[in-house]
Amino acid sequence: MTPGPEDAPDSAAWNAYLAEGNAKQARKRVAADVLLRDTDGRFLLVKPTYKPGWDLPGGMAEANEAPDRAVLRELEEELGLAVATRGLLVVDWVAPHGPWDDQVAFIFDGGVLDDEAATALRPRDAELSEARFTSGSKAAAMLRPRLARRFAAAVVALTSGCPVYLCNGEDFPNSP
Repeated sequence: MTPGPEDAPDSAAWNAYLAEGNAKQARKRVAADVLLRDTDGRFLLVKPTYKPGWDLPGGMAEANEAPDRAVLRELEEELGLAVATRGLLVVDWVAPHGPWDDQVAFIFDGGVLDDEAATALRPRDAELSEARFTSGSKAAAMLRPRLARRFAAAVVALTSGCPVYLCNGEDFPNSP
């Protein structure tokens, strides 16, 4: 059913038409991570229990959850941290891989944790086995290659103050 000119934008017919279109639209998985630093400038990494390797703190957004809210929820659930995001650093479109469809991954600036909060930091649920601060070069070596590229871009964005858009962990193809 296509609404006609007699259907107001807030009519039941118009809303039904939009709902039908919405149901057919592609859905994207959304991941949201955060760069958190200690007072020595080291970056926080976490070790998930459900996959190999190290990760940035954060996780997957739930249905209809904004990426910045998702990362704050994940920090609270997994590390007991309540921080304020200080801005967007990276948006990365991740191509389909393995059994996964594509996704959009965000990295936000979480600022610097004071010494007391950094020292007291411990995983709070079964999804993480460890959390540690490490230098940028060590962090890049500990992360999976695509995430390491995203992390490096986030560090540059942190310094420049200019968010970065990536495609599959690489510079956007139309960038100079």
